Amino acid sequence: MPALWIANIKVTDEEAYGRYAKLAGPAIAKHGGTFLARGGRYVQLEGNDRPRNVVTRFDSVEAAVACYNSPEYQEALSHANGASERDIVVIETEE
Repeated sequence: MPALWIANIKVTDEEAYGRYAKLAGPAIAKHGGTFLARGGRYVQLEGNDRPRNVVTRFDSVEAAVACYNSPEYQEALSHANGASERDIVVIETEE
């Protein structure tokens, strides 16, 4: 079943996070991820406000987790660590 990778992010170092974004997009695409929402307009209704929100579709939970653990994405992630506060969840959809 398809899955969504949902990331809520507060960027604390724009330069370093830019390096992450440059590498993360191709890594996610390589593993079949398709961006559905990426930093667009949002309304915070509850919880912690993180001004950057990203939703990515994968073919399965396993595909999303494999992407996250891949060498390509981990290289990108090395630039986000310390440059952002992030919450990421992968959830199976009902499609």
